[in-house]
Amino acid sequence: MMKGADTRTLLNPHGDVRLLYPSEAVHRWTDSERFLNIIDDPWVRLFVKLQHLVTISTYNFWVSRNCMTMHLPITTHAVSSPMGLGSDSRPVRIELFGKETFLADSMQFMLEYGCRFNPAGCFYVMPSFRGEDADSTHLCQFYHSEVELCVGLEQSMQVADEYFRYLTEAVLERYADAFRKLNIGSEHMCKLLSTSSIPRLRFDEAARILGKDSRYVEDRVGWRTLTRAGEIALLKHCNGPVWVTHWDHLAVPFYQAYADESRRIAANADFLIGVGEVIGLGERHQSAPEVSAALDEHGVDHSAYQWYLGLKESKPLRTSGFGMGVERFLLWVLRHAEIRDLQVLPRFNGQSIVP
Repeated sequence: MMKGADTRTLLNPHGDVRLLYPSEAVHRWTDSERFLNIIDDPWVRLFVKLQHLVTISTYNFWVSRNCMTMHLPITTHAVSSPMGLGSDSRPVRIELFGKETFLADSMQFMLEYGCRFNPAGCFYVMPSFRGEDADSTHLCQFYHSEVELCVGLEQSMQVADEYFRYLTEAVLERYADAFRKLNIGSEHMCKLLSTSSIPRLRFDEAARILGKDSRYVEDRVGWRTLTRAGEIALLKHCNGPVWVTHWDHLAVPFYQAYADESRRIAANADFLIGVGEVIGLGERHQSAPEVSAALDEHGVDHSAYQWYLGLKESKPLRTSGFGMGVERFLLWVLRHAEIRDLQVLPRFNGQSIVP
């Protein structure tokens, strides 16, 4: 038993399991002495090592596939992830030397650009910034593992599955003993690796399973999306992880490709595991007219995306890609239920935190 720790039942998708919890100092996110008090906490020391492992393993995985990493700026005038009617995130607007700009929510657009340099694909692990308040499953600043590949939706999903399994195997190979010592357990990881394939549900099928309960499916005029409670309900229904594919196009960012001639459905997929979505994936529009039509349908101003339209016009290329929230992956790995614990140095919007 960890010195100074308390054991409590956490409400999490693994069920009512008795888990070893980190010391109370870990939860005091805005305490100025937190950074000192957590140094000797065994749980924190493990998750710091896991952060390192995810980064190193990510580089090993993609380099073995001839993908190259990109060194990209963290400021942008063309945000990506919040650009959907069903998005639960907001861009972070700042003023930099008298010029208004945004901190990057994702640099997926730049990875698309990078695929014109390296057809095998491009990736990075870097911070992302979101404007919504933090809660048990959302951080204001988190680490994003993103990749763009010159493949379609189906192959991208296969690679995402391989990547997730690769990371899980690396965790078990390196830290299985540490998990046992901290009484965390690794059965959930072993179960994933023993599963030959992850179930898939199209959004329409997922919505039928969940019924017309507004707690689970948010139904707007012209589009629907899953709530966090809906994701958890699907995980329980499937008794484990599941891919939810082909969402209503108006519920996802404009740059996702159309999956049908009526332009109602998107060629996208979310991987649900643990607390809900951990990987968001999609195929992109190939042509400038498709991007232009999507911008109009989503009510997005064209002006910040003229360069993107120009890229599609002059260098058309079929790509798809995905992003994984590193902290959400570690939340599942650690069987934990509070993502705000997974920052060595917490950051919350509108708050000054030292150091």
